[in-house]
Amino acid sequence: MGWEALAQWGPDAKRIERLTGGVANDVWSVRIDGQSAVGRLGTRGDADLAWEAALLLHLDRHGMSVPVPIPTMDGRLFVDGLVVMKFMDGGPPETAADWRRVADTVRQLHRLTRGWPQRPGWRSSIDLLQAEKGTRIDLTAMPAEAVARCRAAWSRLAEREPCVVHGNPNSPGNVRMTANQVALIDWDETHVDVPELDLVLPHNAAGLTGRTRDIAEQASAAWEAAVCWKDEYAVKRLAEVRPAEEGKGAQAAT
Repeated sequence: MGWEALAQWGPDAKRIERLTGGVANDVWSVRIDGQSAVGRLGTRGDADLAWEAALLLHLDRHGMSVPVPIPTMDGRLFVDGLVVMKFMDGGPPETAADWRRVADTVRQLHRLTRGWPQRPGWRSSIDLLQAEKGTRIDLTAMPAEAVARCRAAWSRLAEREPCVVHGNPNSPGNVRMTANQVALIDWDETHVDVPELDLVLPHNAAGLTGRTRDIAEQASAAWEAAVCWKDEYAVKRLAEVRPAEEGKGAQAAT
């Protein structure tokens, strides 16, 4: 159906302007009942969209500022891949203090989602210690030595309690800040995993130190290398992940 589905939000619903930053989706500013909102059209299935909608509504009920889905006239939260969401005011973080507020928000997300079910079709970094594929990751496409590096980095977090991770909170474009709120947007990479993957932030805003910081940085670099393989960015991120045996030595020495 495509953007024709926007009519499900009302006879006056219309697209206004394409928004930048979307990779997997077509994202536009829209107007619903005279109010600004954001429309996102993609190819994710109903189970995936239902998971995301349930998560955002849960976070909203617990006081987080998130782009909650706006229901259609008959109460549906998505139609044929189209979701209409609340417009989030604000701008990106700029200072170290701003990023510390982002870190606090990310940790709130983690606290509120312990025990949350995995996103349909996804695998966590810990699952990938055994599994080879999960949504955007295909370890069979990577050299064996690269897979060994990634798995060694992830294995150091195998005992951590999983929760929902945003997936890309370190990108300024995924944060909207005002004096009174911090909102995370673009939940495309969100899934259940170890919290450290969200905590490698600019200015070390999460306050990680010593071995904890090293393990988080290695795991985060490995995840991004695997997700983006094999573009230039992925190769760069993999270069930051120590060889498996070297990583074991560094762990033992701390």
